Amino acid sequence: MMANDTIQITPVDPARLDTGKWCHRRQRQIGEGDISASYSADRIGMAGRIRKPFNWNGGTWVCVGLQGRANDTRAEAYRLVHPQMFEGQTYTYAERSRSWRSSGDTSGFYHGMIVQNGNTQLVLCGPPRTFVRGEVEQFSLF
Repeated sequence: MMANDTIQITPVDPARLDTGKWCHRRQRQIGEGDISASYSADRIGMAGRIRKPFNWNGGTWVCVGLQGRANDTRAEAYRLVHPQMFEGQTYTYAERSRSWRSSGDTSGFYHGMIVQNGNTQLVLCGPPRTFVRGEVEQFSLF
């Protein structure tokens, strides 16, 4: 994130940021929260694809950065929009990597980046939001 951006920090239920543990018997991660499980920076850089996105505040999001440990996890995420709903220039990861530093764009590195979710093409829309551990969500019967 650029130094002059206003960082948008959002507390969420801590379970959404859990990284889980690797299960050798099942050969997969168990107990991972939906925000952590959507981490896709590695896949975007390699093939322009994302993992399963998460929902927050009426939108669909994908995580591009995780930092911290246990009780101090932070996740940086971008909103996903249909290309027809995005106003502005779109890029592939390779194009953005070559031009971003000189572009002056303060909406974040992934803003305007084209990605694939299954057979659907989407665009990452910034500025990014940082999700942090908040209070545990408690549901009421009343």
